[in-house]
Amino acid sequence: MLLEMAGLRPGEIVLDVACGTGLVSRDALARVGSEGRVLGTDISEKMVEVAAASAADLGVGSGAGAGLGAGCAQFMRMDAEELSLENESFDVALCALGLMYMPDPRKALEEMHRVLKPGGRVVAAVWGQRDRCGWADIFEIVDRHVASEVCPMFFSLGNPDMLELHFTAVGFTEVVVRRISTVLHYADAREALGAAFEGGPVALAYHKFSDAVKEEVHADYLLSIESFRRGGGYAVPGEFVVASGRK
Repeated sequence: MLLEMAGLRPGEIVLDVACGTGLVSRDALARVGSEGRVLGTDISEKMVEVAAASAADLGVGSGAGAGLGAGCAQFMRMDAEELSLENESFDVALCALGLMYMPDPRKALEEMHRVLKPGGRVVAAVWGQRDRCGWADIFEIVDRHVASEVCPMFFSLGNPDMLELHFTAVGFTEVVVRRISTVLHYADAREALGAAFEGGPVALAYHKFSDAVKEEVHADYLLSIESFRRGGGYAVPGEFVVASGRK
């Protein structure tokens, strides 16, 4: 839905903020074609390395130190709240499930607004309301075992009107907000645990746990999603919000 709402066109220059391993960046590049360009940024050096390696394997990477060439995706470590990029240099800015992790999401949106050309578009996706996301208890579970600094406000942008308010406060116009209710399917407990703990907001704290604590956390989390168990697997409800705007 994020890519659909972005309406990417051949030849456009795209910024993918909080790109992670480059999944959205690569899809965006396929849409802007051989004359288009994509820059993915992430605060995690490891994410940037993986994204760059994946693009190189597909033959669409720009290479270390190279400029942002046509038909290529480049990846750089960068703070979303302080983009080291020129004003009015991109046609489109994307942020797929990244704003929730930022201490000041409005500042990140201000930076996206700054680097967009006049008439440029922004599209961002976040988690929906907390009570509509079946994995929400993971934060309290982790915090019971360690002072993790995991923020309980991860779901605040998914509350009614919040994302639209941030967009308009920054200066975006023609703001459109859409909600997606979905179900996340996991084949078994191991898959559900991997999705919950191996990446995302609690990963840093989780990987510091001893094996014994990990076992306790696993048991607590599986208990929290027990009502969503379907046979040997799980069907966990989720909600996402996608918003678009124009500079």
